This record gives sequence, structure tokens and C-alpha cells, in this order.
Amino acid sequence: MTLQQLRYAETIAERGSMNEAAKALFISQPSLSEAIRVLEKEVGIMIFNRSSRGVTLTVEGEEFMGYARQILNQVDLLEDRYTDTSSIKKHFGVSCQHYSFAVKAFTALVRSRDTQTYEFAIRETRTYDVINDVYTGKSEIGILYLNDFNRKIMEKLFHEKKLEWVHLFNCGGYVYLWRGHPLSGKKTIRLTELDPYPCLSFEQGENNSFYFAEEILSTHEYKKTIKACDRATLLNLMEGLNAYTLCCGIVCEEMNGGDYIAVPLDEDVTMEMGYVKKSGIPLSDLGSTYISLLKALPEVEERSR
Repeated sequence: MTLQQLRYAETIAERGSMNEAAKALFISQPSLSEAIRVLEKEVGIMIFNRSSRGVTLTVEGEEFMGYARQILNQVDLLEDRYTDTSSIKKHFGVSCQHYSFAVKAFTALVRSRDTQTYEFAIRETRTYDVINDVYTGKSEIGILYLNDFNRKIMEKLFHEKKLEWVHLFNCGGYVYLWRGHPLSGKKTIRLTELDPYPCLSFEQGENNSFYFAEEILSTHEYKKTIKACDRATLLNLMEGLNAYTLCCGIVCEEMNGGDYIAVPLDEDVTMEMGYVKKSGIPLSDLGSTYISLLKALPEVEERSR
């Protein structure tokens, strides 16, 4: 097994096509296919499913690539520290639940590196996918939250995926709604006051468990509920239907505009915001910079006091 073979496998997994991967690697498709065939024979598993529609990772392949990306990330760290990296493209990824502050910190990171060649990615996605992205090496950092309800299930999953949880800050629960909402002028809002209005939440797909909900109090019996898949749709529904969602209360106007506010929820709830990363592996320079920028956001600093 060679680093070159692992790079080949990583590129195929990212492109989903032998032909596209071969183009990106500047080799012929037969040579690439043969290199992967030799690798699969050596490790004793089928890494990829092949079909007329492209290639996808097998279940065993997902696990293999998790280890492979861990090795490749370590090689990148060595190159960053001990070689001339002026011509090396920087790679960095963040996966997160739908938090505008995570996007704002990512934006600050990109701006700080605008003189370098890089390939960055941010994925606002479902809770399970945040965890799996870090496990498989698609992202270095996964931003999400824990509370008393989901902690044991999430920590068990972190352990199974060999991930480490890092605390950022604690905060109470907030009602997130648009400024024209009938309850927007209140200092605090009780759950019973929200009964006439639709409660919005992010759809979690196949892993649609209460434990993976992005919103607190996910087991509460809401009279009206609407699920959405992205933050822009959620904001449109807030304004169009006087709907609301429950969140950590960090509002970044630069990301969502100034038409939305967070009002404290009159319930005894605590959200612990943090991130997951590979256990035993220090953050890269880019990862450390991203976390520093996130902690320095005024909105985050206010919640961290």
C-alpha cells in the first residue's frame, strides 16, 4: 500500500467517477483502475462499487477511507511543517449543523488566506452527516451541540467513530423568529405562547431521531410543525407564516440579514456548543485558526461570558 494509492482512492471517492478522477490526477483511466484493483486485492476488500452511473464507496470502503484520510491528513501536516509549501494547495473542511456563526468564522478564515492557493469546503448538513464527515475525513471539524437529552447517545457515537468532543461554550435556549412576529417584542417567551405558530425544524433524513434534532426540546408535542432542509427556506417560512425555531440564540446579521431576532425561551434548558475532531490528532494550522476565529466572533464571545 502506498501514499499514491491512497491519494488515488481519495480522489475517486471525491469525484464519484473513475474518468473524472483520472483527469484530475493526470493519468489514464486504465492505469487508475488497475492501481485501485491492486490496492483492493492487497487490503482484501472492495473499496468501491462500480456501475454505469459512476463509483461509490462500499460500507467497508467508507471505513477504509476514514483511516486513509487520517494518514493523508498527517502527511499534509508534515509537509506543512517541514517542506516548502508555497506551491501546495491547502485543503480544509468544516461540517456543521445550520449555524450562521460557523459560516461567519469560515468566511473570516477564507479572507485571511486570500493570497494562498486553497481548496476549502463548508457543509451545513444533518447531524449524523456532520459526525460522519469528520469520521471519514471529509471535514476536519464538525460543529454541533450536546444537552442532557442527547449527550449519552451522541457520546456513544463519538466513541464508535473515534472522535473527540471539544467544548466551546454553554448557552440557554432561544426562540428565533422574524422582527414582525407578534411575539418579537417580548423579553422572554413561554412555550405555551408559541402554540398558535408553526415550529420549524431541520429535516434529518434517514437518521430522523429525536437525538439528532438540531433544535432543543425535540420531544415536546408541538401543535404545528414544519420541516425544512436549508437555512434560507427556514428564514422564508419564518416571515411568511409567523413561524419560529428554537436555537442557541447567536444571530449573525451579516449572514442572515437584520430581519430576524432571538428572544430568550422561558424554560430551563442548556445547550453545550462544541466540535468534534479525530481523537488523538491535533488540529491543523487551518483548523486551529478557524476555531480561534470562531471564538473571537463578538456574537460567540457574548455567549461565552
